[in-house]
Amino acid sequence: MMYFLTTRPLWVLGLLALLLTALAMCGPFLVRRYVTLERLTTNNEVAGFKFATLGVLYAVLLAFAVILVWERFNDAEHAVAAEAGSAATLYRLALGMGVPGEAVREQLTNYLQEDAARDWPEMQHGHTSQAGTTALTRLYASVLAFHPADLRESAIEAELLRQLGLLTSARRDRLVMAAGAVPNVIWVVLFTGAFLTISFTFFFGTQNVPSQSVMTGALALLILSVLVLAVSIDRPFAGPVRISAEPIIEVLSDFRTP
Repeated sequence: MMYFLTTRPLWVLGLLALLLTALAMCGPFLVRRYVTLERLTTNNEVAGFKFATLGVLYAVLLAFAVILVWERFNDAEHAVAAEAGSAATLYRLALGMGVPGEAVREQLTNYLQEDAARDWPEMQHGHTSQAGTTALTRLYASVLAFHPADLRESAIEAELLRQLGLLTSARRDRLVMAAGAVPNVIWVVLFTGAFLTISFTFFFGTQNVPSQSVMTGALALLILSVLVLAVSIDRPFAGPVRISAEPIIEVLSDFRTP
């Protein structure tokens, strides 16, 4: 269910939020049809205290979810940038390897091409591309096949292996983060809390029902807008707001530049 929501276009999520807001605004009219104003008014004081407690608890949970997805989205961007940076450094270090460096550059180019062509489509579904893993293994093999002949080449090999480790770590980070940041159980609590918080406003007793409906609509629109924000960036590589393979493609373009 959450995968379906997180992969919808932003306009679809916005339209859904507006429809739910309109539905929430009908709640006070529906309750007033079956419950008299006198019965609702007698509970205003107690209901107000309980609503304040419920609102604070839900606001804390909602803020936690938004911060969590935003930090994960930001970390995913950094992982992609780190992977692209390590790839560019590897390519330039391979220039100091002589003839064996040609194989390293070739395998590195193949890896980045598989990265952009296979990894990104698979990450939209939270999966890992086996082709990308195979290309990375071949890159390791080409680097490990290099046998340094002097201290200079030994230093180059050590830095190559360090950068290759950074590239591997960055790739693993983005593959893990592609699956989403918020566990399903938290989504259940968030949507249940939104329903309870909005529904609670139906049972306040006020003389002006249209005004109460407008206030309920404002609250519902605010809560649903924040939920749309969290849903849209929960999967950094699949949602309507997602991270593209542009840094990887730019590095490939630099490789082809004389």
